[in-house]
Amino acid sequence: MYWKKKNYKTTSVKQNNKVTWIEFDLLNDRSYPVRHAFSTRLGGVSRGNTGSMNLRRCVYDSDENYCTNIHRFFDAAGLSFDNLVATHQTHTVNVHTVTQEDVPTGTLFDRQFEDIDALVTNLKHVPLVCSFADCIPIFLYAADVDAIGMAHAGWRGCVGDIAGETVRRLVSEYGAKPENISACIGPGICSDCYEVGCEVAERFRERLGEERASLILKPGREGHFQLDLLAANREFLLLAGLHEDNIAISDICTACNPDKLFSHRVLGPVRGGQIGVIELI
Repeated sequence: MYWKKKNYKTTSVKQNNKVTWIEFDLLNDRSYPVRHAFSTRLGGVSRGNTGSMNLRRCVYDSDENYCTNIHRFFDAAGLSFDNLVATHQTHTVNVHTVTQEDVPTGTLFDRQFEDIDALVTNLKHVPLVCSFADCIPIFLYAADVDAIGMAHAGWRGCVGDIAGETVRRLVSEYGAKPENISACIGPGICSDCYEVGCEVAERFRERLGEERASLILKPGREGHFQLDLLAANREFLLLAGLHEDNIAISDICTACNPDKLFSHRVLGPVRGGQIGVIELI
């Protein structure tokens, strides 16, 4: 199977029972007590622009297909389906601490909270779930306190520092030290595929300063910039106190691989979606 990748290697493509997903080598190589996965389009039952492993509940696909797909995915990746807790994403910087009261939430059909784009927990066998189709997933593991986080970062969440807010919640809730937190960023849209206007670029300059902003913004066509949203989240994680060698950025872009990953920029709104999941074991 051919994947269009960047010229570095940070991820591995896994497959079980014809279901395909992506994992980060950083988390696996360090033998942390976590399972994690980022789903792909491969191995489900949906058709058309939602085909085949659609994990987005939407009017463009049936609930029956969605249920079949999500059970297939969790079973293949060895994740604990019955206890999953999912975000209610509205591009905020709000973080929810998952406690036993949140488990279970009725899979993805019923949530106990709204306007949440990141989750943290120290509960074992409680998968944290966010949804994606170009926006950036952030997987977090705090080794000193055995706690995890999962965040959804589009450009609004990124410039609002959802990455840093999730780190700070791990610190305030569980006593984690930022230098002991590992973070994996992506898969998501790469800078070559992600064009933004001057107003968005200026927001990042205001938050990060000119020096850091120059690392993530490159001039594009007139009045536009190519924004490296993955690297932008990395900068916010560094500002939150993470060590550089504890951060990995995905080498896979959603928009560069539209046959294997759902991309809003490529497919538009009539499409399926991926999920990112992390679970303490």
